[in-house]
Amino acid sequence: MVDIRQTQQYANYLQKNGWIIENNKGNYIFTKKIPIVGFIVKIQRPEFIDYKKINDLTKKYKAFQIMIEPKNDFDIKNLTQMGYKISKSPFLPSKTLKLDLTASKEQILKNVKKDARRIIRRETELKIVNSDNNIQLFRTAWKKSIGLKRYIPSIKSLESLKKSFKKNCFFALSETKNAGAIFLIADKTAYYWQAFTNKKGRKDKDQYKIVWEGILWSIKNGAKVFDFEGIYDERFPNKTWLGFTHFKKSFGGEEFQYPGCFVKTRKLKLLK
Repeated sequence: MVDIRQTQQYANYLQKNGWIIENNKGNYIFTKKIPIVGFIVKIQRPEFIDYKKINDLTKKYKAFQIMIEPKNDFDIKNLTQMGYKISKSPFLPSKTLKLDLTASKEQILKNVKKDARRIIRRETELKIVNSDNNIQLFRTAWKKSIGLKRYIPSIKSLESLKKSFKKNCFFALSETKNAGAIFLIADKTAYYWQAFTNKKGRKDKDQYKIVWEGILWSIKNGAKVFDFEGIYDERFPNKTWLGFTHFKKSFGGEEFQYPGCFVKTRKLKLLK
C-alpha cells in the first residue's frame, strides 16, 4: 500500500500549508522556503526514488537541504554512496505498529491485551463525539489538555487537513473533552494521526475508548490496515515514546520498521 505521504490528499494538505508540490510519475516531492536559510526538499516513503528529479529541483530552488525517508532498506546503499547521511532524529516515525482490519471485530478485540480489553468494555458509556464540524472545539480541548508542552497545529492547518481528506478524516473527542484523536484514511490504510489526553483522561484511560472508536470508524470506512503511526525505536531512542508505545502495543498488531531519514546539506554562502 502507498504511504499516506505519497497520496493526493496529503499533497493537497501540504500545498494548503505553503509547500510546493511536484508530482513525479505518481511520487510526490515537497519543497518549501524556510526564512533566512532558503529552500528544503523532502520526499517521504516513495515507491521509488528519482535522484535526477531531486537533483533538478535542488538546483532549481538552490535548496540548502534535501531529506529522503525511504520506504525500505533497498535504497540505503545508493543514498550513502550519493553523500546522504543518516539523521539521528527521523522526521517520520521509524518504527510503527499495524493492525489487520480484515479480521472480524470480535477477533480484533480478542487480540487486544486483557487489561486494555476490559477498559474498552468498561468505557462503553463514554461517548465519543465527532468534532469534524467543530474543529475549534477540538483544538480548544487539545490546548487545555497539554498547555505549552507541545506544538498544536493552528485552526487553519486542522481545517485544511479536514478539507484535504474530507470523509476520510475523523476528529474524535470524548464527551468529557478529556481526550481526543485525529484519524485519517489513505489508500485503504487508517492512521492514528495525532492525539491528546489530559490528566483526568489519563487517569480514566479515555484514550483506549478513543482508539477503539477510531478502529471501528476505520473498518466502517473501508480501511484494511490500522497504522498506529509510531512506536519506540531502539535505533533512534527517545525515552518519551516509551509510555505511549506500551499503550499502543496493548492493542496487538505487527511491528514494522523503516530505514530512517537521510539528509544532504549544502554549505550556505553567508552574506558579508
